Amino acid sequence: MNGSPSQTLCAPGASHSRLWALVPCAGSGARAQAAGPKQYAPVAGQPMVLHTLAALQGVRRLAGTLVVVSAGDTFFDRQDADVMVAACGGATRAQTVVNGLHALLQRGAQADDWVLVHDAARCLVTPAQIDGLIEACLDDPVGGLLALKLPDTLKQADGDRVSRTVDRSDKWLAQTPQMFRLAALQQALQAAGDAVTDESSAMEFVGLQPRLVEGSAQNFKVTYPQDFALAQAVLAARKA
Repeated sequence: MNGSPSQTLCAPGASHSRLWALVPCAGSGARAQAAGPKQYAPVAGQPMVLHTLAALQGVRRLAGTLVVVSAGDTFFDRQDADVMVAACGGATRAQTVVNGLHALLQRGAQADDWVLVHDAARCLVTPAQIDGLIEACLDDPVGGLLALKLPDTLKQADGDRVSRTVDRSDKWLAQTPQMFRLAALQQALQAAGDAVTDESSAMEFVGLQPRLVEGSAQNFKVTYPQDFALAQAVLAARKA
């Protein structure tokens, strides 16, 4: 797709446009080596995903939050969480998000509404960070994502040897939420296919340039066993 983003998307800022959160929650989390899906593993006294949802519920501008789980997942049947749940998770993240977008439309969302897709396992995000993303993207023709400037020296490998040092000045680590218009994201994901691992990649695939909004090093994705202890320490420090 050629042309600037402002030429390829609908005009933003329509007064009726609402903001929705969508949380893909259908993964198995195999790398975390947890007993069951990692998003339900306990962190600081409660399942990790409930910390994530608490942060989203602290953002008053959100019209609602949809959690997308796998078929047969009954976790939320036992929770008093003020969220919508759709048991339409797919085999990949991209499929889960596409199915979730369709579920949002069925529940009354509109094509030009904004949707903020957030990882269930990024349980340390704060309402202030989410509000910062919204402020930066509400009038943007494309949308954007929280991200972190790469802090470390970046090496390119040749086997187990360094082949070169890569300039890090323009490198960022993608985080979530990632905020785009619902229909535009739906179309981009369908065009990009299942290989994309985040929503920005799909928007990039169709020729758009999402806005980078600086996030926080604490907004990391709990992925490996050692990450649980770090997340627990951060949450405990915040309570203290």
